[in-house]
Amino acid sequence: MELSAVLTPAPEGGYVAFNPETGTTIQGETVEEALANLVEATELYLEEFPLTTSARSLLTTFHITEHA
Repeated sequence: MELSAVLTPAPEGGYVAFNPETGTTIQGETVEEALANLVEATELYLEEFPLTTSARSLLTTFHITEHA
């Protein structure tokens, strides 16, 4: 099963990893560790709450007006 992962730098260091399909969120010190932790946490989540849809998340960007 192929799922999405969004990784962002954490303010305290390391990375926050988020899976939009399940809402699973976890941290790791490196990108590799955060992704491995996300895989493990998502697998555990799916054992309890199987996905009922196969729709993939869409990642895009948007612009906002900067305030002076």
